[in-house]
Amino acid sequence: MNAEQARRVDAVLRQLGIPGVVAPEDPENTAGPWRVYDTADPAARRDVTADALVSVAAKFPEGQPGAGPMRGFVIPPEDG
Repeated sequence: MNAEQARRVDAVLRQLGIPGVVAPEDPENTAGPWRVYDTADPAARRDVTADALVSVAAKFPEGQPGAGPMRGFVIPPEDG
């Protein structure tokens, strides 16, 4: 992901309460690819991007309607 996508990912992680620090792979090159890490310290961090994606997906199970308003039609029964 790039820096703009990283900002959006960071915001979603925070909103969902999922831990992680979104940072560039190379701290000296912020124009390069970004990942999700367990800590901000480049010397001690571990890439947890895959775990973060699984956690986000778990918050939105397939086949489950999302929270909030939905659009649709109500069709009354023919005998009603």
